[in-house]
Amino acid sequence: MKTLILGGARSGKSALAERLACESEKDVVYIATAQALDGEMAERITHHRARRPSTWLSVEEPLALAAALREHAAPHRLLLVDCLTLWLSNALGIDDGRHFASEHAALLAAVSDLPHDIVMVSNEVGLGITPMGELTRRFVDEAGRLHQSLAVACERVVFVAAGLPLVMKGSLP
Repeated sequence: MKTLILGGARSGKSALAERLACESEKDVVYIATAQALDGEMAERITHHRARRPSTWLSVEEPLALAAALREHAAPHRLLLVDCLTLWLSNALGIDDGRHFASEHAALLAAVSDLPHDIVMVSNEVGLGITPMGELTRRFVDEAGRLHQSLAVACERVVFVAAGLPLVMKGSLP
């Protein structure tokens, strides 16, 4: 099953994704998109690593997400991607006008084509006012488009707030 988990910062998205991965009883490949570019992000990464089971394979892939999904997908595995908005930020950071569009299309194709379990975590950033800066507006717009396209491709979509899941599509086990 393909699952998209959305929510705000520190809403419980990752904890839910990790719980679903554990309950799947499959081998888990955790695909991390974060980069430790500062001390605070390094602490966040350390926190996430510490709570993951040591049996999970961890793959760090900040840009080539579709390729990582295709490489690690298998019937006995669940792929957990955390987090799509960090991947989006990374991709937009090197965007030459074509890079992100190409990566977005590749990600959608991978998610649609692979018949394996994938859980994707992403921050919902479009619930506030329209940002003032051009780059921030583009990020919010692209995140919204990404979420909409993935929601169509996924059998289950869950919004998490205050640690509480609200199922928007499909059902939780």
